Amino acid sequence: MTAKIIDGKLFAESLRGRIAGHVERLQREHGITPGLAVIIVGEDPASQVYVSNKAKQTAEVGMNSYKHELPADIQEAELLALIRQLNADLQVHGILVQLPLPRHIDPNKVIEAIDPAKDVDCFTPANVGKVQIGLPGPVSCTPLGCLMLLRDQLGSLEGKSAVIVGRSNLVGKPMMQLLLRDNCTVTVAHSRTRDLAAVVRQADIVVAAVGRPQMIKGDWIKPGAVVIDVGINRVPAPERGEGKTRLVGDVDTAAAAAIAAAITPVPGGVGPMTIACLLANTITTASLINGLAPPDDLTA
Repeated sequence: MTAKIIDGKLFAESLRGRIAGHVERLQREHGITPGLAVIIVGEDPASQVYVSNKAKQTAEVGMNSYKHELPADIQEAELLALIRQLNADLQVHGILVQLPLPRHIDPNKVIEAIDPAKDVDCFTPANVGKVQIGLPGPVSCTPLGCLMLLRDQLGSLEGKSAVIVGRSNLVGKPMMQLLLRDNCTVTVAHSRTRDLAAVVRQADIVVAAVGRPQMIKGDWIKPGAVVIDVGINRVPAPERGEGKTRLVGDVDTAAAAAIAAAITPVPGGVGPMTIACLLANTITTASLINGLAPPDDLTA
């Protein structure tokens, strides 16, 4: 068997097209232009590129983009004051603070300062709780992207056996809730799980989010399983020249592709979905803030 390669870039492009249509409808029918505010503190090059891509894609779908670039030595109180200002701004429907923050700023204080109604990253305790009990609202962007790719590949997920390798607040735990909501039987495993290979082998769906390069081997995969590789790991690539690197996932893609039915590549799989789902969440929050039902095709 040779696995189908799940093209996250193509799916994200299609998703952004749907988002642009919903933005146009909100503007035409309700006079609402969704607005996303992104805050970046410091000059980390990777974060700068990521935030620039967010701003670019926000504008491309017709939303208002508000980018706030702050110096690395900004005081915590100043950052919190900006968040309070954005909470009160009626033109802003989503607030995202790019992590990590400088060490002198408490990220928990910053996250808790964001109005849950505008928390498009789904980091605030209130929104984490809503996901747990199935209330309407934003869902963590990467898990939402994984869920969309799985539904597109499999249709109904009901009755599927799913194993998530990784238990982070960012991916593993919210992914568990989403798969349970879709009536999967879910096991959350991690690097300390006994006989992890045997646990993974029983899964119809594998979501790898453990943060270890190529930890999940090809012979761990059940024949015909669908594999979603969330990992993004940079490893040495001497074949490309001295000091060069390449990106790999948490799964040994080449070996797994010989057994799985479908698999996401790294790069080009889950990664492109994250920003697209951030925009989808902004549509969700803009709708809910204005007393409207969010579009069904953008939510979990």
